[in-house]
Amino acid sequence: MRAVMFDGALHVVDREWPQPDAGEVVIRPRLMGICNTDLELMQGYKDFSGVLGHEFVGEVIEGAPEWMGRRVVGEINVTCGSCDFCRQGIPSQCRDRRALGIQNYDGAFAEAFRLPVANLWTVPTKVPDEIAVFAEPLAAVCQIVEAVHIRPIDRVIIIGAGKLGLLAAQVLRLTGCDLSVIVRRERQSALLAGLGVQAVARDKVADGQADIVIDCTGNAGGFAESLDLVRPRGTVVLKSTYADLPQADLTRVVVEEIKVVGSRCGPFGAALRLMQRGLVDLRPLIEARYTLEEAEQAFQHARQPGTLKVLLHVG
Repeated sequence: MRAVMFDGALHVVDREWPQPDAGEVVIRPRLMGICNTDLELMQGYKDFSGVLGHEFVGEVIEGAPEWMGRRVVGEINVTCGSCDFCRQGIPSQCRDRRALGIQNYDGAFAEAFRLPVANLWTVPTKVPDEIAVFAEPLAAVCQIVEAVHIRPIDRVIIIGAGKLGLLAAQVLRLTGCDLSVIVRRERQSALLAGLGVQAVARDKVADGQADIVIDCTGNAGGFAESLDLVRPRGTVVLKSTYADLPQADLTRVVVEEIKVVGSRCGPFGAALRLMQRGLVDLRPLIEARYTLEEAEQAFQHARQPGTLKVLLHVG
């Protein structure tokens, strides 16, 4: 079968058909999304080598009979099920965690891939593939409001108006908070205007005024900028993973008593409900589609500044 392999360079290669372990199924992807994390892995994050990809919607074609033929999305953490975190119901922090297409587990950018049944979620019939493929990043955004209580009276600023930031804006606007998103491009402003969310230029935003800042920049400078924007005793939520180490004045975190919250994977059930109820508008975030064989071209496109979601499909 064909798969997108990264081993210091990106290749479309022939691989053996996946052999599922006990409790796993084989999935044929229908659509796959290129994420900033995929790009960071190619820049050295996690010293990754293997098949990329963790955003997908697909169909179960082999494994547990009760799952056969179902259209599914899936959580990315492949866990041991027995460590202290797993026993507490916190699989995202499993002591022996593997992660689909990120850490010690081949990903979804292939004609077929394996995943545990425990990770699967059935896609509601009324949710089309081009919406369902956003399940993983939308779930990650839902984790923001799981990790931090956002009140309607809070002033919230999102920095990084790319794919993740625009998803975050759609979820956070539902809280009724005073929400702004810092933008650098007119296209981002137009998309946010369509959502009823205020877009602002960085030089129009005063430092030290936000109750909560959400860093969706995906670059190491985002943390320092978040510290500039948040008020004393405010909260910074980090949604970015960085290939490089961030440089920031951590003394300010102490002196200004700023709360820093890391936020990673989130609730798929909530994401699917938002999709099913039409509370998020995801089609405008799709930039382009490529076949699996065109993966190198697709990744070149995804690397361009300002690019939104680039999708892959099995040609």
